[in-house]
Amino acid sequence: MERTLSIIKPDGVAKNVIGEVIRRFETSGIKIAAMKMIQLTKPQAQGFYAVHKQRPFFDSLTDFMTSGPIVVMILEGEDVIAQNRKLMGATNFKDAEEGTIRKDYATDIEKNVVHGSDAPETAAFEIGYFFNDLEIQQR
Repeated sequence: MERTLSIIKPDGVAKNVIGEVIRRFETSGIKIAAMKMIQLTKPQAQGFYAVHKQRPFFDSLTDFMTSGPIVVMILEGEDVIAQNRKLMGATNFKDAEEGTIRKDYATDIEKNVVHGSDAPETAAFEIGYFFNDLEIQQR
């Protein structure tokens, strides 16, 4: 059973699409092993996105991710990283397939509603960044 991190970003929370995003996961057979709503501080956002520190979008990304609450979740299932990335759609919503979360709700490349881990190693880091063992349901 594979696990991945999913984030409903501040724009998704503000648009009140939390339930719709969760519904898409659950109707696709994905289980939620942990979930919470938090508000990141600037240092927390910078730590999470440290891999992008040298990128030109780092400051705007971390500003955006601290602009409102986010919902962080651990998703669980067979091949869940790939499943989640398919449900999310391309990072640039203009390139996303019809019916994906980003195609349906994103407004620009940064305000694209959701984040998902891209590999098992990334997922392990990201899950550990937001959750401790007591918060994760063992199935």
